[in-house]
Amino acid sequence: MASMPRRSYQQYCAIGRALDVVGDRWNLLVVRELCGGPRRYSDLFADLPGISTDVLAARLRDLEADGVIGRRQIGPPANVSVYVLTEEGEGLRPTLKALSEWGSARLGERGDKDAVRAHWMAFPIGGAIAERIGKGSANVRIGSEPTFHVVVGDGVEHHDNEIDSPDAEIVLDLDDAIAIVRGERRLPDEAVTWRASE
Repeated sequence: MASMPRRSYQQYCAIGRALDVVGDRWNLLVVRELCGGPRRYSDLFADLPGISTDVLAARLRDLEADGVIGRRQIGPPANVSVYVLTEEGEGLRPTLKALSEWGSARLGERGDKDAVRAHWMAFPIGGAIAERIGKGSANVRIGSEPTFHVVVGDGVEHHDNEIDSPDAEIVLDLDDAIAIVRGERRLPDEAVTWRASE
């Protein structure tokens, strides 16, 4: 089956050119998933509910061709192919941060059919974590989902795994995390456990 030609806005404009690459439906959500670290195809498919396998494969192919993502092998014991952000892809972090801030006020009430993953809160909750811990690192667990960690420096970065010696541990239930993201409450003191300096 021949692939369809890529669409372009055909506008000599920086925003138009950027949207030629990341403006297709699902592209920025794929990038969001990879901001946490390397992901297998099956991980991406599981955490992008509503996407079809054909569309995911097409988006991954296009993003790879455009230099936004790449593939690498990890292992042993089992050699597994994973998708990662390239240096160009990493450059989209500030865009996603800005979109998450802009979109937080538009979340409204969660609908019955709205999917949610705790790690989707990582971008919008990052500011609340930075405000609470200052510069440093924290393992963050929201609900029963796997822990991710946040590093606060000149900016806020999140990663899929937990680290061994964070400055703090943060535990929230999903409703509290959503309320913080929506600006309805601050990160509560009781959610933060400081680790003693060694």
